[in-house]
Parts: sequence; structure tokens; C-alpha cells
Amino acid sequence: MCGIVGYIGNKDAYQILIKGLQRLEYRGYDSAGVALINKNNQLNVYKTKGKVAYLEDFASDKDTSGSIGIAHTRWATHGEPTNANAHPHYSQSEKLAMIHNGIIENYAVLKEQLIAKGYTFQSSTDTEVLIQLIEFIKTIHKTDLFTAVQMALNQIVGAYAIAILDKENPDTIIAARKSSPLVIGVGEDEYFLASDATPIIEYTNKVVYLNDEEIAIIKRGEPLKIKTISNIEKTPQIQQLELSLSQLEKGNYNHFMLKEIFEQAKSLTDCMRGRINTDVNNIALSGFIDHKEKFLNAKRIIITACGTSWHAGLIGMYAIEEFARIPVEVEYSSEFRYRKPVINKDDIVIAISQSGETADTLAAIELAKKNGAFIFGICNVVGSSIARATDSGCYTHVGPEIGVASTKAFTAQVLVLLMLALSIAKEKKTIEENHFLNILHEMTLIPDKIKTILKINDNIEKFSQIFTYASNFIYLGRGYNYPIALEGALKLKEISYIHAEGYPAAEMKHGPIALINAEMPVVVIATNAGMYEKVVSNIQEIKARKGKVIAIITEGDEVVRKLADYCIQIPETKECLVPLLASIPLQLLAYHIAVVKGCDVDQPRNLAKSVTVE
Repeated sequence: MCGIVGYIGNKDAYQILIKGLQRLEYRGYDSAGVALINKNNQLNVYKTKGKVAYLEDFASDKDTSGSIGIAHTRWATHGEPTNANAHPHYSQSEKLAMIHNGIIENYAVLKEQLIAKGYTFQSSTDTEVLIQLIEFIKTIHKTDLFTAVQMALNQIVGAYAIAILDKENPDTIIAARKSSPLVIGVGEDEYFLASDATPIIEYTNKVVYLNDEEIAIIKRGEPLKIKTISNIEKTPQIQQLELSLSQLEKGNYNHFMLKEIFEQAKSLTDCMRGRINTDVNNIALSGFIDHKEKFLNAKRIIITACGTSWHAGLIGMYAIEEFARIPVEVEYSSEFRYRKPVINKDDIVIAISQSGETADTLAAIELAKKNGAFIFGICNVVGSSIARATDSGCYTHVGPEIGVASTKAFTAQVLVLLMLALSIAKEKKTIEENHFLNILHEMTLIPDKIKTILKINDNIEKFSQIFTYASNFIYLGRGYNYPIALEGALKLKEISYIHAEGYPAAEMKHGPIALINAEMPVVVIATNAGMYEKVVSNIQEIKARKGKVIAIITEGDEVVRKLADYCIQIPETKECLVPLLASIPLQLLAYHIAVVKGCDVDQPRNLAKSVTVE
């Protein structure tokens, strides 16, 4: 949630900051703002409700000069989206300005104390409370900004990534983090600051990832300094980014989401590269190989995730239980972390997150760690908090995913879980060799089969227009396809704002069938793998009640074709691999319905890409 950008160097800061905000707008787009110190040491703050383009218009006739500045694009938590609640926030003297991601949980108590000391507030945000507290400490204790920040952060409860400017120290940015990401780019006589690496890669591939409770002193012309809130000095660890600028551009596509849907043949190839070796008929996941005994001796696996990643986890559960014969539970991280779960030392906890920064999943990891479980992470962003907090894991290697509704990250998560399930099964000898080899072979064919599906995009676009009238959808699937029904419904909800629910097909009779009429489209994943006859029966029940059926079918299927109103064909594959194919048309269906409705596909209302708050 929310995007932070900072710059200090010899260039025009404003242009770098605006471009950075545009790169990070997928993290939040309720408001945007910038703070700059000009050559006369004036601290200028400009902010406005709405997207980054609104900020550009607002600041077009303002003094935006200066070679040091911080900027923010907001996803609203405390305080509705207004000009006053937009970041940066001034301190009362207007000598300090701060931007903040996260939530200060004890802000109300601190605010009351500061009001009693004579402080007034211009916003309803928790962020303004923190900057006022920092100034109060700085003034009362007559200390420097770093020390004041250090003392303030020891008083707060919650999550934060912050960056602060001080007009009395115009060559310094103070930044700090806890449970919210912050990356520092190291250039030639200049530094960059951001929530993730996407705004930085254009200027440098050298970065330092701040760890929890670390404060960075970023000073012009001086080496980067890092200290903890308990005043322990840390040596900055510089890492090389593996990103290209082209990955951050839409190219010839109208939306990032469409680009990312079409990238899935390549992204899954990248995910398999170096891991599936058909010459020796093997899967090589280093995160598994290095800790093989943990998996072989595991009594139970717990998968914890949120949203789309949770749906991937359900497919992982089916695969691990089928092939590896290990009991699996799939938990919403937000519930798991609070319900006092039973976790044992011989449990493995698999944490899944595209960003690697999901706050609830991070908290679930910490809980599992305290109970002695082995933690395996699956995430996309190198150097992310989850990647660093886990004992082992796998990157999905799909490149940046900018569209808020996850597409390529989802299919890659599913692929990694399938590879992990097969790896465990092979070592445990719970899968027959021929069956293993057949699935392995089919897995390598998936990218080409996705390319085949993408060729019918125009057809999906055409019939999608029919369904823009609908106010409700039902998605049905069984076995491996039930999580795909959930995921398809979620995609439609996220970007078209049409209410949709996913159900196991057989559960339709236990309530949802009451909703079915001629105005209710029903999407059924009816491939010939799995419980085909049962799903056909479910379709007949829908048609008997005049429901409109959109069916995902296997190429050549004539039975469902005759029953359904609309059919989308996908190539035949193994049952466990069907989700990798069936998810593609559902992503396209949601996308095209949203486009026809005029929805903002890449930046749907009220959502943000990375949920770094509870």
C-alpha cells in the first residue's frame, strides 16, 4: 500500500520524483504529493487528492526546484482521500515534512498527548501524529533529527516506512522502516529512495534493502549510514537488481493487465528455466533440495496466503496431498495469525505472496517461527521481506507485475507449487515414475498451449460485451478447478465491480441454485479431466432453470458444447495442470468486461497492489 519515492543528488528532483510516483501508482492512487527543498532552503509541499496526473497539474505553476525531495502516492487507511490527508505532512513549525506507509496503531493516544502540549492537526491521519511527535522530541530534547526519529520510533506501535526532510538540514533525508518495504538506490553522487525497485532501475542497479527497525541517514556527498532504533550501526549491503526498464512499460498494450496476461507463456517458461530438466527427467528446486529432509519428514504442511495467492495455495494443497501424501491445510494469513493455531516443530509452513511484503503473511511467518516450524516462501520480488524472513523458498521469476489484479504471478505460484509437490513425491516414492514423467512432459508444453489460448482473445472480447449488463456471476468448478472458479470470480470483482462468487460445482444445490435465472450468468470450468460427468450434470441443472452458461471446455468436447450458451476451448492436459490453462480465459473474460464497462483496469477503485497493512 502506498508508494514512497525520494531523491538527493545533483539533478532536478521533481522530475525524478514524479516519474517514480508514476511507476508506483499501482500501490495507491487516492492522492499524491511531493516535498522539495529549493536552493534558498525553502521547504515546499504540494499535494492533492486524486492520481499523480492531478498533482502534476496542481504543481505546474509552483516552485518545484531543488535537488532533494520526497514524494508519495496514497492508498487511504487513516483518513479519507482528501487534500488535507494527502502526504507529505508538515510538522507544526513547517520545518519538517514526512511521508509514511503503514499504520501507527497507538496514534490516537499520542495525538491526545500532543494536543495537550499545544499541537494542532490539519489532517485526520496517523502520519501527521508521527511527524508532530518527532518535532516535539527534537524541540524538547534539543537533539538532531536522527536522534528524534530514533526516540519517536521507540514510542510507536505499528508498521512504518518513512522519509523525512528538514529545511534546517537541506542535504539529508532520514528514512526508516518496520514491516513496510523501503529500498535505497545508490548512484554516482546521488541516492534514490522507493517502496520497491521499480522507480530506481532507470538510474542505478545498486540497491540497499532496509531491514525492520533500521534508520538510514542519506546525506549528500557522504556514504550511506544505517543504524537501528536501538542505535546499533549496520553496514549497508549493496545488491544488484535484475530488472529491465522494458518490463515496466506497457509496450503496445492498452493496459498492464492485458500485457501481463499475454506474458504468461514466457513467464511460465522463465519460472521453469533451470528447474525442469527433461534430459535427466528431473525437477531441481534448490529451496527443496537444500532442505529435502525437512519435507520428507514433515507431518503436515500449512499454506498461508491472502487473496489470489490463497487460491494458488488451494491448488497446491490438492497437488501435495495427491502426489506427496502429506496432509495440507490452507489458511488465510489474516485469520491464521490471530486464532492461536496449533503449530508443531515438524510442520512446514509455506508462505505465498507476489510482493513478498504482505503484512498478514509476514505476521503469520513470525508466528510459525516462534513455534519452531520450517518456513518456505514463494514470492516474486527478489530481496522482499518474506524472501528474507523464510528459511528457504522459491522465486517465481515472472518479472514486475504492475496490474493490481494478479495474473502472471498467480499462474507462476501454481506452477512452483506443482513442481514442489512432484519433487517431494519423487523423493518419497509416492508417485509412479511413468506418471511423474508424463506430468513433467506435459508441464513443459504448457507455455505453447497458453499461446494457443491467447489466439482466441478476440473471440472472448466479442462475447464479453454481452455480459456487461450482469450484476451477479456464479463461477463453478470441481477438484483442481474449484480454486480456479474462486480466482475467476475474484478477477471479475476486482476490475469490473460485478459481484461474483465461486463455488464447488456440487455445492450449487445447497443454496446458490436459488439465485439462478435467465439474468444470472454461470461460468463453469468443465474440462474433461477430473469429475467431468458430475460437472455436466451440474450444467444440466443450471440450464433447467434458464441460467446462461459460459463453459471452459477441453478441445473437441461436443457434450458440453451442446449444453452451454458460450464455450471457450482450451487444449487437453493433465488434470493437475488444467488450472494453468483454465485461468487464462477467465482472466481475459474479466478484463474485457471491465474494459467495455469503462473501468480503470490497472488501478481498480479501493484496491492496491501490495497490502502492507493489516
